[in-house]
Amino acid sequence: MENFSEFAKAEFEGWSEPATAKAYAEGFASAAEQCVADIVEASLVTEGARVLDVCCGQGIVARGLATVGAEVTGLDFSAAMLEIARQSAPAVDFVQGDATCLPFGDNAFDAVTMGFGILHIPDAEAAIREAKRVLRPGGRFVYSVWESPETSAAFRIVFGAIAEHGSKDVSLPPGPPLHAFADPKHSYPILKAAGFSDPHTQSSSCVWEVSAPCTPFDYFYEGTVRGALLLRSQPEENAAAIRAAIGKSVQTEFGPNAPYKIPIPAAVVSAAA
Repeated sequence: MENFSEFAKAEFEGWSEPATAKAYAEGFASAAEQCVADIVEASLVTEGARVLDVCCGQGIVARGLATVGAEVTGLDFSAAMLEIARQSAPAVDFVQGDATCLPFGDNAFDAVTMGFGILHIPDAEAAIREAKRVLRPGGRFVYSVWESPETSAAFRIVFGAIAEHGSKDVSLPPGPPLHAFADPKHSYPILKAAGFSDPHTQSSSCVWEVSAPCTPFDYFYEGTVRGALLLRSQPEENAAAIRAAIGKSVQTEFGPNAPYKIPIPAAVVSAAA
């Protein structure tokens, strides 16, 4: 595995900030909530099932699983996120922990879910192996991840503006590819190597509905870690040009008037233990 230690440090520190967790939950995650039903459905969870929601964030997937009667445990490395999660899903047992070293015994759960967590883990393959370990034979593993700019207008517009107007002197610590686990050619061999079978991918049609055309810039700037590092490191004039370009593209493609409905689809990937 490549050395992603600086990436891991940045992710932990960033998501530990209450302001970042709050901004994500109140903004960026408006799209993430739209695929919760697809994750729950793919998990095949029924009443009484024991489910672990890894990288649970603000608790939206855990809450959805609890709604169908599952006994849910949510795990995240961010105390700030867990504070929000406990308020939004009081019926769920939330614990702080590491996705690559789960504090549970073998065969402990009927399903493991991971809503948009896999792109934040330095060693995603280790997390997948851990999911397999804690699942009973025949259990389900389901994760979601944002699709790439080829199919996602939101990512195309934001990262296209950064590529065109961002400073070439700004760089990020090395990290795993942002969208790799949305691609079956990448994800299926890894799932199968971990012992999973019958992987399946479906596209979940998530949309940002925003009242201001520059809002996608604000979502990344205030409510992410990797994207925020890239934007906050820009010289002031570059950041202003990026924001203006995003606003112009949103108005051109999805305007001219608010609300602007910007597609940001997600891949929901499932497999059997």
